[in-house]
Amino acid sequence: MTEHATEEPPRYATPPNPEVDSHDNRRQVLYWRLLARLFDHEEQGTLESASLAVVENIGLPSALLDPQASVDSIVQRHPELACEFDGLMAPEPADDGARDRAAEVRRAALVSKVLLNVFASGSGTVTAGQLARWQSDAGWLELALGCKPGELRGGRTGGRAGAGAAGPGVSPTGTGNPRTTPDLSRLIPAIGPELGAIEADLVKRMHLREVLADPKLAARLTPSMSLIEQLLRDKNNLSGVALANAKALIRRFVDEVAEVLRTQVEKATVGDLDRSVPPKRVFRNLDLDRTIWKNLTNWSPEEERLYVDRLYYRHTARKTTPQRLIVVVDQSGSMVDSMVNCTILASIFTGLPKVDVHLIAYDTQALDLTPWVHDPFESLLRTNLGGGTDGTVAMALAQPKIAEPRNTVVVWISDFYEWRTEQLFESMAAIHRSGAKFIPVGSVTSSGRGSVNPWFRERFKDLGTPVISGHIRKLVHELKTFLA
Repeated sequence: MTEHATEEPPRYATPPNPEVDSHDNRRQVLYWRLLARLFDHEEQGTLESASLAVVENIGLPSALLDPQASVDSIVQRHPELACEFDGLMAPEPADDGARDRAAEVRRAALVSKVLLNVFASGSGTVTAGQLARWQSDAGWLELALGCKPGELRGGRTGGRAGAGAAGPGVSPTGTGNPRTTPDLSRLIPAIGPELGAIEADLVKRMHLREVLADPKLAARLTPSMSLIEQLLRDKNNLSGVALANAKALIRRFVDEVAEVLRTQVEKATVGDLDRSVPPKRVFRNLDLDRTIWKNLTNWSPEEERLYVDRLYYRHTARKTTPQRLIVVVDQSGSMVDSMVNCTILASIFTGLPKVDVHLIAYDTQALDLTPWVHDPFESLLRTNLGGGTDGTVAMALAQPKIAEPRNTVVVWISDFYEWRTEQLFESMAAIHRSGAKFIPVGSVTSSGRGSVNPWFRERFKDLGTPVISGHIRKLVHELKTFLA
């Protein structure tokens, strides 16, 4: 009997899934359109018509493809989309389940909209309405990346009026966040500065004086660091209604930043409790647990009542030593962020007990702003952004103010690109050797890019006083630690 070999069944490739291919093709069309609008306008016409067919097929409004339509206007007409923009590009835990390709196409359309509205900012003159719309769309992009609106641009909000439909705590819809959707969260450190640079360019392209002269147009402006920089640079050329509107915008911005910084100062530690000072006998200081514990011997089992002979209160007064804080700010070139933040910070520390605050601004000349240090608005109006840099003129004002070095802290905010480098550094080192605390702080531009002279950076490091850079919270912590 002949034994026949067992034949293996023929192997066939997995049959293609037309529906899957269709979803992938649609998603690619939308992303090719995104790239074409940014880089290759020759292919734009064909991709626009194909993208319109895709958007209509998946049930999204065609306004998503209109470059003139803001995200706000779309959300106002279609409030159900607000939740989908929220966290749109934020990372989510990997899902082992099957990909929802239809959802990927939908997200591709939304991602393309918010990216194009923010990064395709065009050219030419910019109106107040266009700036406000861009700031709003930038707020939606930040929300899509999982941040708060304004967080990537240095903490400023972008006037995202339409977001009310979703609210800051609303999660994305149940469509999930497929891994093939661009996850830009890893690029957040780079996106923040780019948003600031785009915003600064838009502000520069505005006919700002004409806008400020019209109260209706001026009211549509959203205060931002870039706008405040332009206002401070141009304030001497404004008058009448335009000047009044400029001051109102500066005041609004100062008050908003002051509220944020004041919260950070209050959260920081402020020294040990001073038990030599009797506690203030008010209800908010009542130590209820200690009061009950100390009066337990007065418990009456028969009446089931606790008789209180004495109330105990918490100590809230803290030990403080008279301290002098001298803030020196370089007001030249790209120092506007540091100038605004540290002027406001100086005014907040002025309100702390036993802290004597002095404020000096300089370029090639120095200005003692101490008489106005309690009011950052008035201080900023007296600054003159721009010009050269000569820190020795500021040092001539600062050194005589150091009466008790052990109880003095000098905060010097600059990019340290100085004319007389050796002379200035030696005088700074002398302050450090005298026993005073010297804190150098690097500059930060309105686009978020820092710049510090490497020559000074290395010498401050060798001196044991490294340059503080990054978020202003670091400076708040350093100051509170010393002043406590």
